[in-house]
Amino acid sequence: MKLKFILLFVFTTLCFGAFANESKPMTEQQQEKAIKELNEPLYRPLLERYVLDELKSLRQDQQKLREDTTKQITHTELSAADRALDYTNDTINNVMFIITATATILILVGWNSLRDVKNKVESIVNERVKSITEEYESRLGVLESELKERSEEIINNHRKITITNEVHSLWMRATLESDVNSKIEIYDEILKRKPDDVEAITYKADALLEQGKTVKAIALCNQAIEEEEDYGYAYWQRACAYAQENRLSDSMDDLHMALKLSPNLKNELVNEVAFENLQVLPAFLKLLDDAGVKLGE
Repeated sequence: MKLKFILLFVFTTLCFGAFANESKPMTEQQQEKAIKELNEPLYRPLLERYVLDELKSLRQDQQKLREDTTKQITHTELSAADRALDYTNDTINNVMFIITATATILILVGWNSLRDVKNKVESIVNERVKSITEEYESRLGVLESELKERSEEIINNHRKITITNEVHSLWMRATLESDVNSKIEIYDEILKRKPDDVEAITYKADALLEQGKTVKAIALCNQAIEEEEDYGYAYWQRACAYAQENRLSDSMDDLHMALKLSPNLKNELVNEVAFENLQVLPAFLKLLDDAGVKLGE
């Protein structure tokens, strides 16, 4: 805008000069011709002055900006330093307050030195650690005992399962075996694994009766009855053994007990060879009548 103003001012000056030299006013074409015939611009000194003023103004503005920036940075640094000093001062005051309060408490409690505090803390910590250690030791002892019992129980159950499988296999062999001696050997193997198996004891007694060993058979039957008093087949086998030894009264007593405990055995009264000696007894015949069985059927 300033440059346009200068050009307008120069043009106006030239126009007034031309009016002063000539009596007649110049036309627009004459004015343009006069401007074109100028060899050097009349406004050059003014333009240089403008540029110099602008440079001076620019330097002044830059200098002012630098001063303002320096002042702002200095003010910021001073504010940060003040805040740091305030924080340090507050921290020191707080630490001193804590130290003073701690010392006051120590004096009130009766501790005269930090050594007493240390000893007291160590004593409390040691007692607490000891109590916790004892508690966890007792818990671990109980847990260890339970784990041991559980392990033993698992081992025993596994052993029982193994023995049961072996015994079952031996029973299957005994069922298929026709030789009496072989059966007795199998029953012995079962009794090695399960000494209190009353069924194996009774069946061994039955095998011994087939060999005529009534005394051993009676002993085995007594053992089976001691193990299990309600096992009817043991009384049945002992009745057979007593009948073979001609102890008819004892045989009838055991026979009554056997039928009382195992009523299904009445169907075997006629088929049992050992009871041939009892067929002359009225009590035996009455048992047959009660069972609905007759001799010779």
